[in-house]
Amino acid sequence: MKLHNLKPSKGSVKNPGKRLGRGVPSGKGRTSGRGHKGAKSRSGYAKKIGFEGGQMPLQKRVPKFGFNNINQKEYRIINLGRLQELVDAGKIADKVNLENFIELGVAGKNDSVKVLGDGELKAKLSVSAHKFTASAKKAIEEAGGEVISL
Repeated sequence: MKLHNLKPSKGSVKNPGKRLGRGVPSGKGRTSGRGHKGAKSRSGYAKKIGFEGGQMPLQKRVPKFGFNNINQKEYRIINLGRLQELVDAGKIADKVNLENFIELGVAGKNDSVKVLGDGELKAKLSVSAHKFTASAKKAIEEAGGEVISL
């Protein structure tokens, strides 16, 4: 065996096909198999995902649903049951305000707080928050507490 009769094993080398852009007589010269003009003939061409040959793409044809109100006010919700849990745990006593909610991690410093009437409140609390539902207000006042809107 000598260097001049070495060959790669069968099937290990695939024929790369014609070399592009090597002169007109090669059969793949001049336009190098890209045809004439247009986006596909130019370098840097990449078909966009969902491109349908200029037809309006499906994601633009399908109707969009819903409505996002840019003026909507978001509230951090706290239920009466959660307030009662905090009282039972000894974390709050008689007055609850925004600073207490922030300390306890119930609300963030930029959050608006709304108290909902879900759950049962037995403790007499003075609660100050941005909003209250009618049922929450009624339950707090029935327990002997006070409602303060900010």
